[in-house]
Amino acid sequence: MSNTTERAAVDGALAPDDAEAFRAKCQAFLQDNHRPAADVNFEWNKEFLARSSGAGLAGITYPREFGGAGLTLAHDKIWREEKSGYAAQDGEFIISHGMCLPMLAEYGTDAQRQQFLPDMIAGRTLWCQMFSEPGAGSDVASLQSKADLDGDEWVINGQKVWTTLAHKSDYGLVVVRTDPDQVKHRGISMFILDMKAPGVEIRPIHQIDGGSHFNEVFFNDVRIPKDWLVGETNTGWRLATSMLMYERVAIGSGGAGKVTQPTFDSLVELARANGAIENAVVRDQLMQLYCMESTKSMVAMRTRADMKAGKTPGPGGSLGKLMGSNIAWCYRAIALEIAGVGSIAWDSTVSGGSLLNRQVLNSFQSGIAGGTDEIQRNIIGERVLGLPREPAVDTMVPFRELKVGTQRS
Repeated sequence: MSNTTERAAVDGALAPDDAEAFRAKCQAFLQDNHRPAADVNFEWNKEFLARSSGAGLAGITYPREFGGAGLTLAHDKIWREEKSGYAAQDGEFIISHGMCLPMLAEYGTDAQRQQFLPDMIAGRTLWCQMFSEPGAGSDVASLQSKADLDGDEWVINGQKVWTTLAHKSDYGLVVVRTDPDQVKHRGISMFILDMKAPGVEIRPIHQIDGGSHFNEVFFNDVRIPKDWLVGETNTGWRLATSMLMYERVAIGSGGAGKVTQPTFDSLVELARANGAIENAVVRDQLMQLYCMESTKSMVAMRTRADMKAGKTPGPGGSLGKLMGSNIAWCYRAIALEIAGVGSIAWDSTVSGGSLLNRQVLNSFQSGIAGGTDEIQRNIIGERVLGLPREPAVDTMVPFRELKVGTQRS
């Protein structure tokens, strides 16, 4: 490592020559290791990450001792800029890398980092997060799944729902109740869970496009090692909040390296192909989308710039998440205008339909996944704009006395 690069690791800056050399490395790698969007699948996601890791381009800012590249945020920004010029090659790992990885890196023990981070960074393992329950969606603090300490093991029982990619995941981070005598926002802890452990049952939720991206997960006396607790016992709500911040940044600013308009570009191509571009209303709609995506990119870049190495992002991440949802709604309306029913229906002989079909149908989840639009607006109002919180009457009541979910007695 040059003296200049050593200094960069301290102050996060890069000399022009070093930046140019690293950018050239990223460009060369991506040119030789990318696939068109239609050809990207889960196995390619894993292969891409394995190749990235081998080239020193995975886990850019994480220490080498934990499988990362040991580089700076300046390097990460360049990598994101260059990746944004291609279809997402590792999109299935957005939760694994955007949420679980930074959480373990920040709150995990050294032993946990040594054991799990290298495989996670290189794509050898996929991780999911398990928060929502049938009786605890937007109000996650009402969760009822529980963990009891039995000697050197924790025993977990309960149920989670809407768990993205649980059926493909090797491990997950789960929040469960460990002390029902405390108020609902306390008495919660976070654990690492082996998704293939005895007692873990995963049931797919079938979606409108024929896929099963989400799942129900049931825990029946699932035993995990005592030292798979993340952070301290009964501090899980603080960790869950941090993880949700990471999630909203990951969803709302994924690939935030430069100003891009990916959905605008795809719809312009479609409109030109079928002649809809000649319609003045369509052109006006497309420019609205262009402005929205440009603004979202700039907000995402600011969010990334505000994040300091090793620090949890703040509530501002909800801005990008909400904007992404608004863009999805706009995208769906314009796609219907351009392609008509062809944007949501396809020949039954074509399995899964086209990329357009999948994107339009899946756009409905944007206002739910990672926190509903209503929740994002509350967060922005209360924690960004400083508006007064809505009154709550159950914050100081022991959880076991609350009538939430199926807890009625």
